Amino acid sequence: MKKVSFLLSTLTIILVLFAFTPPVGRLVSSKTHIKFFSHTSVEDIQANNYASVSTIAPTTGDVVFSVPMQSFEFEKALMQKHFNGEDFLDTKQFPKAKLKGKITNIAKINLGKDGTYQANVEGELTIKGVTKPIKEKGTVTVKGNKIEVQSTISVILADYGITFVKGKPASNIAKTVEVTVHAEYQSE
Repeated sequence: MKKVSFLLSTLTIILVLFAFTPPVGRLVSSKTHIKFFSHTSVEDIQANNYASVSTIAPTTGDVVFSVPMQSFEFEKALMQKHFNGEDFLDTKQFPKAKLKGKITNIAKINLGKDGTYQANVEGELTIKGVTKPIKEKGTVTVKGNKIEVQSTISVILADYGITFVKGKPASNIAKTVEVTVHAEYQSE
């Protein structure tokens, strides 16, 4: 009877330790929502993308977002046509945008404990074949087995070779657009 009691106690301790241990493998998000928003005095333009994927390495803080550009959905078909066209993002030639970086303060984020944590991300953002360094902030929320990441990034279109000199797109699209990211992760 002592052996059974000892075995059950040991098993309970092991289960408790595993329950409060942060995930060891990569975190993978296939529930990623990227929202594009442009505001001008002429009109607001918004598009949503639910086909993006992301990974985070909890031990190193390495983070990657892969965004299929043709998966952005607009309210108006003409907006989507312009977005994908050669004059704007040329999504046939440049089908994906990518963010590759690192959560620089990963040691301060406890992925095994419920809470909301500030995340500092540094890396490179590639859009339309142009790569630029970024330094952004985000929020990591841990609740039970669910880890969510949220951030809002301002993207200057001209930095990525997206410029309009005249015509309707020049007045309808903001020079700086807001990109909002929301991702839910699970251990791989």
